[in-house]
Amino acid sequence: MRSYGTDSIRNTVLLSHCGAGKTSLSEAMLFTSGAISRLGRVDEGTTASDHDPDEIKRKISINLSLLPCEWKDNKINIIDVPGYADFLGGAISGIRVADGAIVVVCAASGVEVGTELMWKHLEARALPRLVFINKMDRENADFYKVVEQLQKKFDKRCVPIQLPIGAHTSFEGIVDLVAMKSYKRDSRDETEIPASVASQAQALHDKMVESVVELDDELTNKYLDGQDIAVDDLCRVLVQGIKDGKIIPILTGSALQNTGTRSLLDAVCQYLPSPKEVGPIEAVNAATQQSETLQPDEGASLAALVFLTSADPYVGKVTHFRVYSGSISSNSQVWNAAKGQMERVGQLLAFRGKTQEAVPKVGAGDMGSVGKLAVTVTGDTLSAKERPLRLSSIEFPEPVYSVSLYPKTKTDVDKLGTVLPRLVEEDPTIRVRKDADTGETVLSGMGDTHVDVAAERMQRKFGVGVELKTPKVPYRETVTSMVKAEYKHKKQTGGHGQYGHVLLEVEPLPRGSGFEFAERVVGGAVPRNYIPAVEKGVMEGRQEGVLARYPLVDMKVTLYDGSAHAVDSSEISFKIAAAQALKKALSQGHAVLIEPIVRLRVTVPESSTGDIMSDLNTKRGRVLGLTQEYGSQVIEAQVPLAEVLRYAVDLRAMTQGRGGYAMEFSHYEEVPPYQAEKIIAERAAEKEKA
Repeated sequence: MRSYGTDSIRNTVLLSHCGAGKTSLSEAMLFTSGAISRLGRVDEGTTASDHDPDEIKRKISINLSLLPCEWKDNKINIIDVPGYADFLGGAISGIRVADGAIVVVCAASGVEVGTELMWKHLEARALPRLVFINKMDRENADFYKVVEQLQKKFDKRCVPIQLPIGAHTSFEGIVDLVAMKSYKRDSRDETEIPASVASQAQALHDKMVESVVELDDELTNKYLDGQDIAVDDLCRVLVQGIKDGKIIPILTGSALQNTGTRSLLDAVCQYLPSPKEVGPIEAVNAATQQSETLQPDEGASLAALVFLTSADPYVGKVTHFRVYSGSISSNSQVWNAAKGQMERVGQLLAFRGKTQEAVPKVGAGDMGSVGKLAVTVTGDTLSAKERPLRLSSIEFPEPVYSVSLYPKTKTDVDKLGTVLPRLVEEDPTIRVRKDADTGETVLSGMGDTHVDVAAERMQRKFGVGVELKTPKVPYRETVTSMVKAEYKHKKQTGGHGQYGHVLLEVEPLPRGSGFEFAERVVGGAVPRNYIPAVEKGVMEGRQEGVLARYPLVDMKVTLYDGSAHAVDSSEISFKIAAAQALKKALSQGHAVLIEPIVRLRVTVPESSTGDIMSDLNTKRGRVLGLTQEYGSQVIEAQVPLAEVLRYAVDLRAMTQGRGGYAMEFSHYEEVPPYQAEKIIAERAAEKEKA
């Protein structure tokens, strides 16, 4: 593939709800442009984009794929991203480095949850976009219904510039409403508009002209004077309106029939901006901490953003980047401004799905890849050491669904520590932590499918087998009233015996106070040199309570009396006595089980508010408040952690994927008696098995 200037490059992200045909459309674009010689199919696992074994198995996109192609002296970097909500990280990366977008909508299913989610992210980035109504060959395909949905849900800015000729089995081509010409199937030859759609075409053409002329005073005056608007003038204003975000053109076709693909490629080159048209961007100089403006020019200082890190079976770790200014050459050195380290760049590559091609240089506005960088990860900026520029990083969502990992074999245990960091490096929406309270290794992701795929990837790529289980809840035990207890440890075995005698006072502390040990022994009843042993015995004893063997918290233990034997007393004797005295105190001190309470902030459509609040009540939750934010309802509530371990799955089911939430630890509260009995019984059964 030859080198292109910044004005001849289009970085375009393909977005849709899962199943709208986005991957099939990218395949059709590659085939039509001549980038591939055979049209692959998702069902057969033969597409250039979905080449990962997990993608072929599940028939969905899981990873971001770069699919460059050439069309009419332009290079289009198609960025095919996952449509499934669990793999949102890939979509966010793709949107971050794109200059324009194609939103794919199914002609039968219409605007779905994923479409709405992706649209919000595009609005946040203010990216120019096209809408492509796909699957016009499907049963129940309804172009007009989908157009109405787009205009109602999003904006009147959504304006058809194409019209399908027929639908389902009678779908046979498209009408170009700008030039008022029609095209049959994949033919590049223009024909007259069929009589069957002539009136609809004229009506939509007139509406489109009205929407376009509103953007230009000169055309508005011509239109009001009754003058004909030339196609060239219409195109000129339409192009500017799309790039300014004032109009969103709607195109249509069928990816599987490869109908409408040529006009879509034309539209990308004509309507979506090049890096040069996007203009300068802002960066921060890591040395001076001053903001600087960068021009998308190969002669400027280097600034390249890393948007994806992957593991290739042949190359190893692969870093994918977009160059915003300057250029990167093979066999050179670059400065990682985020890490403050130099990186050696080997052979640069251009990926198309799983295939790769060596390239000598990647210039401003273009995308490339390189293998085996040492410290660089997703979100880092590559620059020149003398001008260490740092671009704004990629903001990934926080994971909402967690599982605990249990290695299947001893070998898996040994490998786990090295494999997990590599997994996180590939997917920044995954988090891994060691839970200090339960001792479990916890993996968090965007949903159940996300963590399942992560586990399969660990097995396939790194040979590590793990079982996924629901994380344990870190329950605690405490007391509700003050109690005193005495224990005398006395043992005679011939020779030196054992003797330790302590009196402890145990009292509750406010929630969140932790655990305290104190002493107020007078008269040397317990010699000073044995008090540390008493404290050690108490601290070891607090690791297991008497109800369900959970650690003790929110209580104070005070040593106030005791006795010692001149010959038989020892540190171990007082340590044993202290632990037993604590256990005795707990058994008569109204011990209770307490559980972690989390604060939930649930954002849902207004129509789902009642269902969500009812569900929170069944989960022993307390609703703290209800507010409106950006057209959605935000519910603040406190809920026991045990009730919301799978809340990501529950919320998705209740809101059809339109809801989201954030969760943080709040405090501990006493477990209701009926619930405590169940937990204690389950814990006892666990201990018996162990």
